[in-house]
Formats: sequence, structure tokens, C-alpha cells
Amino acid sequence: MIRRSMLRAAAALLLTASSVVAVAGQVPFTQTAFDNAVAAGQPVVLAVHASWCPTCKAQKPIIDALLHEPKRKDLTLFVADFDTEAALKKRLRIAQQSTFVVFKGGKEVGRSTGDTDRASIAALFDKAL
Repeated sequence: MIRRSMLRAAAALLLTASSVVAVAGQVPFTQTAFDNAVAAGQPVVLAVHASWCPTCKAQKPIIDALLHEPKRKDLTLFVADFDTEAALKKRLRIAQQSTFVVFKGGKEVGRSTGDTDRASIAALFDKAL
């Protein structure tokens, strides 16, 4: 009985994890993939979030909806964990979670922190296009 419960819990966790990764254009942050995308001049948004952050939680459905819009099909959003990516935060001078940093043509073209307004986040993301 316990083993069956553990298997169900593991399956539910796996489904949840796969649905997070499956969101269009959204990928977990790795320094190599991020550096390669920026160096290649791809449209990139870096989202620095924390699982405990209420603002980050409010941003998530907005991000998901924006990335599903056809005009942003080529945009890649890297999701970095605020609590574990100390070197990244230092390099990009990021002091708070719920921060977006936008890159176009290999250069930073915009950033915001704590924004939960759909229109302003869309305008920020569109700077990468």
C-alpha cells in the first residue's frame, strides 16, 4: 500500500515537472545554454524567480500566456533560481527575485523587477524581438 502511494506521488511529480518544462519557449537555466543563446543573438529573456516569491507566482500565468502567442514563438525564456544562481546574479547585477532581463542581438535591451502588469511585461519581452 505504501509503495503504491509512493509510485502515485512520483508519477504526479513527474507529470508536474514535465508540464513546467513543456511550456512553449521556456527552459530551465544553464549557464552554457544561456551564454550560447545570447552569443548567437537569439531573442532571450532571463527570468530570475524563487519558488517562495508571491510576485513570481503572480508572473507565471502571465509569462505562460505571453509565450503561447505566435509573435513570441522564437523567444526563449530561461528560468533561473534566485536562491541557487549566485554567480549569475552577481554577473548581471540582479538583487531581487521576480526580475526579467531581456537580450536582443547579444546585448541587454531591458529589465524589470517585480512587475505583474501583463501589458508592461509583454512590452518588455517584445524588446527582444
